[in-house]
Amino acid sequence: MKNSITYITATLTIVALLTCGTLMAQVNKGKTRPLKTSQLMKGVVKPNCTQLKEGLDAGPADNEAWEKLALNAALINEVSHTLMADGRCPDGAWAKAATGTLRECSTAILKAVEAKNVEEAKKAFAAMTKACKACHDVHKKKK
Repeated sequence: MKNSITYITATLTIVALLTCGTLMAQVNKGKTRPLKTSQLMKGVVKPNCTQLKEGLDAGPADNEAWEKLALNAALINEVSHTLMADGRCPDGAWAKAATGTLRECSTAILKAVEAKNVEEAKKAFAAMTKACKACHDVHKKKK
């Protein structure tokens, strides 16, 4: 009896460790696509967030500036879909940040930019960055 309890406990521990390892691997990269999550963040999310913030802070001066902000917001919105694709999403914190806050706020930014309402776009941008922080608090490796 004692041996079977030990065996069951060991088996459950191994299954739990393998599951956790699989989930963490999905944070680093999708299941079939080569793009790493860090590459997605560095190549798409960070530059578009930076350009959005700088453009909103400067106050768009012409239609071309507004179009650039719309592009930034649309690309961030598209990334919210990519973050959920290919088995990349490991848990509810990630899903809420990607499908909820990031997607909704980037849509709000895009609508405000299309209406040329910089104050509303700034409010939506501030809310969107909270989604980033919520997910990073759980998943981004501390340096």
